[in-house]
Amino acid sequence: MKQCFLVCAVALMLAAGCGRPAGTAANGPRDPRAVELAKEVHNLGWIVYGARTEKGDWDLFMMRPDGSDRRDITNTPDYNEAAARFSPDGGKLLYRRLAKGQTVDGNRYGLQGELVIANADGSNPQVFGKEGEYPWASWGPDGAQFACLAPSGIFFVDIATHKVVRTLDRKGIFQQLSWSPDGKSLAGVANVGEVWTIVRMDAATGELNPVHEYQNCTPHWFPDSRRLLFSYRPSGQENENNGAGWSQLMMADADGKNVGLVYGEDGVHIYGNIISPDARYALFTRSVEEDGDPHHAGSPMAIMRLSDAPTIGGASPTLRKRYPRANNGVLLDLPKGWKPHWGMPKFTSN
Repeated sequence: MKQCFLVCAVALMLAAGCGRPAGTAANGPRDPRAVELAKEVHNLGWIVYGARTEKGDWDLFMMRPDGSDRRDITNTPDYNEAAARFSPDGGKLLYRRLAKGQTVDGNRYGLQGELVIANADGSNPQVFGKEGEYPWASWGPDGAQFACLAPSGIFFVDIATHKVVRTLDRKGIFQQLSWSPDGKSLAGVANVGEVWTIVRMDAATGELNPVHEYQNCTPHWFPDSRRLLFSYRPSGQENENNGAGWSQLMMADADGKNVGLVYGEDGVHIYGNIISPDARYALFTRSVEEDGDPHHAGSPMAIMRLSDAPTIGGASPTLRKRYPRANNGVLLDLPKGWKPHWGMPKFTSN
């Protein structure tokens, strides 16, 4: 993409929400409810996410949850960065770094490129492993270990020494491993019973239980480690999306009970989900394309209050038929991105 110098740079900043909260326009407020939501979340940590730059590569960006103070924290024209996650103590950041010519794959990103650890603000990046090493690395509760997932099984790595300290049978889990904040459980996507089932595994014994079966992905833990947030594409959506249907955002207890809709909208897939550090808000992407569209420019991100769940966006006649009592909660629209993470990082540039 060619640079447009000052005029286009300013336009890009405004379109991305740089320098002003999302939910507001350059000439004044938009939806008053979104403006109020932006005020609520402004000081609630930071969001890190991957996005395409004007040079055509993918960098990691960071912003306040209201869309303000947006900044490029990697700025590496020769690489693509993706799938960033803050460490539990907020001091570090992990992500995958790919060669510029390598396309981020929505299903294989945890296997791609090199694992990198940096300071929370993106400074001092250190390559932790070779291409493809430490697949699906997920921070442990104290930030001293990673849990990783490979065809041979799940293995736990001591970060200081790079040594594998123990292993577990993966029991059908094949992607998107996530270690719970309390360290007691793992979650992932498995072919157990049905394809693409969300499962919870005891991190000590390897005991497994299904959480939600058939066509689910991207499980992420609530801060209390008792519930999971994930995407689900139910069958029988009246030939929506040429019969493939659309994915909605769901939550459930880790034992599979109390399953409920968080957000859905006919015409878009809800992916890229994460819970706010205080467990009051959900962040996600709204994509017409599969996998959040990492092949192009990502998808518009949005935040909603969990107290508004279940919420349905737009007219969505198919979805409203399925959930006739759903709410019409407000969304705070944010720039396009992919695989955002919401945390409370510790760095000096606050």
